[in-house]
Amino acid sequence: MSVTYDFTGRTAFVTGGSAGMGEAAVRAFADAGANVAVVDVDAEAARTLADELRAQGRHVVAIGCDVTEEAQVAAAVETTVETFGGLDMAFNNAGIMLPPVDSAEESLEAFDAIVGVNLKGVWASMKHELRQMRRQGSGAIVNCSSLGGLVGGDGRTTYHATKHGVIGATKSVALQYGRHGVRCNAVCPGTIDTPMVARMAAGGELDTAAAAAGVPLGRLGKAEEIAAAVLWLCSDAASYVTGAALPVDAGHTAQ
Repeated sequence: MSVTYDFTGRTAFVTGGSAGMGEAAVRAFADAGANVAVVDVDAEAARTLADELRAQGRHVVAIGCDVTEEAQVAAAVETTVETFGGLDMAFNNAGIMLPPVDSAEESLEAFDAIVGVNLKGVWASMKHELRQMRRQGSGAIVNCSSLGGLVGGDGRTTYHATKHGVIGATKSVALQYGRHGVRCNAVCPGTIDTPMVARMAAGGELDTAAAAAGVPLGRLGKAEEIAAAVLWLCSDAASYVTGAALPVDAGHTAQ
């Protein structure tokens, strides 16, 4: 069974939108008829994806943006609104993971890098999305946390701290902005077959066979499965859902 949505006339903003789960979400929003802003620090990759989708008749704009720089995030949201006339949905997906390290040996540079993208980037994105959505009196935000936002992780103290922080921020915004007609939720992906996971496997950081064997469904997830959860949370089908942290992790956190 396939599930389809009609987002015609609505506008979606996706950070980290040129690859992996972000790219899957961009494609899914565009397939559902939405206007889509592909927002990524890799501006060339964002343009390549946007060009492909525009050639298919989709309404897409590419925006180069480093989410650790608030001014760039503000400009990206402004460009989206100027281009499409509003902002209805956002998937704050940009994130990084560095190789595991002993917590007593982690460098300040590594800490700042992870916090800058995974937590500050989500903070900045929500801040400027919320300003527009508050003016409109409507909107749906989905933040990308992780199964790492629900459990700890050996050697990844800072990464898991940021992903826990994303859930805390999500719940707090949900409490504050429901009165403004804005819903805010988080998705918590498990191990998903993305370019980042492929790089981790190639570098010896992750045994994908063991990861697949370690969850009840016995496989890695697909980026499209995360996109499906994001679109549901942004849709009217989830109109009574806010403040949730939805595991999409093959049952990892149920164990």
